[in-house]
Amino acid sequence: MDKNNFLDALQKEVDTFNSAFSTPNGDWIIKGFIDIAKNIYTISADTKVISKIMELLLFPELAHFAEKHGLKMVLSEQQNFYPDISFVDDDGHRFALDLKSTYRVDSSRVNGMTLGAFTGYFRERNSTKNITFPYVSYSGHFVLGVIYSKTDDLIDERRRYTLDELERITSVIRDFQFFAQEKYRIASDRPGSGNTKNIGSVTEIDTLVNGSGSFASLGEDVFDDY
Repeated sequence: MDKNNFLDALQKEVDTFNSAFSTPNGDWIIKGFIDIAKNIYTISADTKVISKIMELLLFPELAHFAEKHGLKMVLSEQQNFYPDISFVDDDGHRFALDLKSTYRVDSSRVNGMTLGAFTGYFRERNSTKNITFPYVSYSGHFVLGVIYSKTDDLIDERRRYTLDELERITSVIRDFQFFAQEKYRIASDRPGSGNTKNIGSVTEIDTLVNGSGSFASLGEDVFDDY
């Protein structure tokens, strides 16, 4: 499998994800955390909390994808390792996949995403520090992105619900859009935020979904050099 075949298969797979993540009216299927006494606690709208739960929901879907295409799925050993998932085919070709989520700031733009470091393993491409396999050994580097809208309704995080009240709990996010692209095609020419040493993404939704970012027409070699 080459990187184009991998991306094509992944894009077809993510087109099916909405039904696994949202109710028929677009609300997130996740309502909260439950304890052994069957009390439900609402989820914070904090992006880090949402991002982690998204990862947990995506893992079974991607495990199914890997099995369907005869790929070995290797999860990162540490939270700060790149990538989130490495897929390996029978011929030893490796494909790096990072899972990213971001929220809409209006109908055409999102808050943005960070796409991994531009120091360390990105420059020292044979390094094994903070990366599952050396960067140079991957046939392609990809991002599976989740775009969502925050719910306008106020969430009372102080309240505890019962199972009978499940339908009354407001989902903190809704209206999902999934996409998969090569990392360089959605990268911007600026850092992720502030003083971070992470690559920033473009923020226009159409540009993200279509993979037509700053480096798309220039090619991956120019992105790597930049």
